[in-house]
Amino acid sequence: MSSIQWFPGHMAKARREVMEKLKFVDIVFELVDARLPLSSRNPMLDNILQEKPRLVLLNKKDLADERQSVQWANYFKNKGYAALSINAQENKDAKKIVLESKKVLQAKFERERSRGIQPRAIRAMVIGIPNVGKSTLLNRLIGKKIAQTGNKPGVTKGQQWLRHNAELELLDTPGILWPKFEDQEVAKKLALTGAIKDQLLHLDDLAIYALEIFSKDYPEDLRLRFKLTEEDLKMESPELLMKIAQLRGFREDYERASEMIVNEVRSGKIGRFTLDRIGEIENLDGDEDK
Repeated sequence: MSSIQWFPGHMAKARREVMEKLKFVDIVFELVDARLPLSSRNPMLDNILQEKPRLVLLNKKDLADERQSVQWANYFKNKGYAALSINAQENKDAKKIVLESKKVLQAKFERERSRGIQPRAIRAMVIGIPNVGKSTLLNRLIGKKIAQTGNKPGVTKGQQWLRHNAELELLDTPGILWPKFEDQEVAKKLALTGAIKDQLLHLDDLAIYALEIFSKDYPEDLRLRFKLTEEDLKMESPELLMKIAQLRGFREDYERASEMIVNEVRSGKIGRFTLDRIGEIENLDGDEDK
């Protein structure tokens, strides 16, 4: 797969805006993709947010490996952050976010009350890389369609306050991605889940990468979805791609087969998966600090 680098100018501007607006919010909702909780984080975010209270939201839990999601939530909690696995499309999870935010900010609001400051709405900033589900979450929290949504990364461009009731005021911010992908494995993971525009890569490379992942970590899901044999699963990924193309009636149209595989991975049709796996990543804390 060719090297991927992507840092549109509006994202550099968004980073500056986040730093300027932090003083206006009580808490930051850091939204990550539950399928890649580490790779979908902005490595510069810890430096940007400093000591600001944070709630890490592992979105798209319905597409992720449930056992891995539990481990990742515990990982963030061990680092001192509140964490929840959510599906931004579910009302019950939106309510959990508000309740958890109140817990995180309980001491702060108690101090304010002791100084005679009247209770007020929680002011939160939602932040995350493109296509992680920010607009969907904002619309769910607010209770109506206000934020723009789209199935392409980078849909949200402006910055706006969203208000619904006395409990919560939300500051939307554009998605932020880092200046370059130091680790091309991270780039491939982001590409497979749709965080990077498809025009920046070759779908056959991405499909082969997906087949490598599923053959190793989720072989039974792959076998059942494409009606493969145990012997098929022993094939090298390029040959397996050709086999699946034939089984689906695409003959030698490998581009069409690649697009189908990538789309079925992203939609969860092959099965739930997590690309960042706690058991396979060494020295997590050290890697994040680099």
